[in-house]
Amino acid sequence: MTINIKKWDVEDPEFWESTGKRVAYRNLWISIPCLLCGFAVWLMWGMISVQMLNLGFPFSKEELFSLTAISGLAGATMRIPSSFFIRLAGGRNTIFLTTAMLITPAVGTGIALQHPEWPLWVFQLLALWSGVGGGNFASSMSNISTFFPKRLQGTALGLNAGLGNFGVTTMQILIPLVMTAGVFGAMGGDPVALVKDSGWILGKIEAGTPTFIQNAGYVWLLLLIPLAIASWFGMNNLLSISSDIGGTLVAFIKITWLYTLTFIPTIVGLYFYLPAPTGLGILNMWVALPLIMVSTLLMMKLAAFGTMKENIQKQFAIFSNKHTWSMTVLYVLTFGSFIGFSMALPLSITIIFGEKHIYDVATQTWLHVRNPNAPSALTYAWIGPFVGALIRPVGGWISDKVGGSIVTQMISAIMVLASAYAGFVMMQAYQSATPEIYFTQFLVVFVILFAASGIGNGSTFRSVGMVFDRVQAGPVLGWTSAVAAYGAFIAPAIINQQIQAGTPQIAMYGFAGFYALCLVLNWWFYLRPGAEIKNP
Repeated sequence: MTINIKKWDVEDPEFWESTGKRVAYRNLWISIPCLLCGFAVWLMWGMISVQMLNLGFPFSKEELFSLTAISGLAGATMRIPSSFFIRLAGGRNTIFLTTAMLITPAVGTGIALQHPEWPLWVFQLLALWSGVGGGNFASSMSNISTFFPKRLQGTALGLNAGLGNFGVTTMQILIPLVMTAGVFGAMGGDPVALVKDSGWILGKIEAGTPTFIQNAGYVWLLLLIPLAIASWFGMNNLLSISSDIGGTLVAFIKITWLYTLTFIPTIVGLYFYLPAPTGLGILNMWVALPLIMVSTLLMMKLAAFGTMKENIQKQFAIFSNKHTWSMTVLYVLTFGSFIGFSMALPLSITIIFGEKHIYDVATQTWLHVRNPNAPSALTYAWIGPFVGALIRPVGGWISDKVGGSIVTQMISAIMVLASAYAGFVMMQAYQSATPEIYFTQFLVVFVILFAASGIGNGSTFRSVGMVFDRVQAGPVLGWTSAVAAYGAFIAPAIINQQIQAGTPQIAMYGFAGFYALCLVLNWWFYLRPGAEIKNP
């Protein structure tokens, strides 16, 4: 098999049927599970932190929340350089290395979780390192977009992203499952502690069950090692897209260099944003995030060398196109919501429904008492992401038939209504002495939000493939996914802040307002009479 392919013209029907189709789908089927593992390792701290709380690790709720915030922000920032990797290093080289890179945080997390006495910064460093998995999405989508003709972009990207998104659900199901047994024998270590209050998909885990929380990291080795081998031997570099790879070793150096640079603004931004003892807590989230994004781009531009510098400069041309910015906002609507709610849901269920909320008239404060009838976050949190990932390819397929912007418009309207109602339900639950009676409504409305965002993921990627040419589509896909991935940081932060303030509904009302803005934006750019690009 030829690793580096010179001729690639999939818009030619004869070439597609004789050669392109077979190669494209082989790369797609290897790409999907690699992306799935990237999502799983990136987002695993949302489940791990809940279980660390259950097991009595010596950290506060706010300190454990910092783990999900760090991994969420790091993964989003990693997508900025990752969106340029395919052109700089080639698809096969990029997918292999970035998949193999996930082995280190998986092993490190397994080791650290066996030591509850270790300081918080160790777990925060591993959460930061897990962000590599979040970055993989940008390079994976950029790569697959180069293999398929425009008429199949929505379906192919929907399959890659949708099935890749199953990493969220796979993680949320698999981690609680493997924590109940010593599946790695003596190599996996002894149980860390006894479960005080937990659960998993098949039912409640009883108190006193030995817990192998370290398996939350180790389990991914069973997939990562064979997938790294498969990508090395089964994937291809398209030289028509990646013309200046410079050899495999040079490609690896480019990827490692740019990822290393990205850690610097991420760490500095987190230090100024996170409260003590982790950081200084002097920057607002809305100031810290733009500073991190801008400084990452500037660092890439200034620190690149050789042909890498020239290629990055060429790809920066996407920022002068107004459609880069409109599609970025629309992808925040879809993927940003999906990934943000995936991260926020476990802790939201635990806090809102895990306690009875009784208002003390004398002190004019809310009293929070443990709720014995609380639903388990580990039992239900996987359902929404599962639906959103499952339906994502459907969104791409429908968009290929009727147009991406029409689908985006429909799901935007649904998300406005669903988000507003979710806020109402959360308010009712938070102010109730029996919050569990609102849980069914809460779960159903969030499933609707996940389904709508999943369909919209497919429709917006279809639109990007139609608006931009083949050279720019990859970097634009990467950039939009990078900005949207900050939803993994923003949504949990906003929801947590409002829960602490006793007004969780404000967070959801704010999201509803943003979705309404996207409704207008999508209509103005792509659906109104006289639009420059009609229903891409």
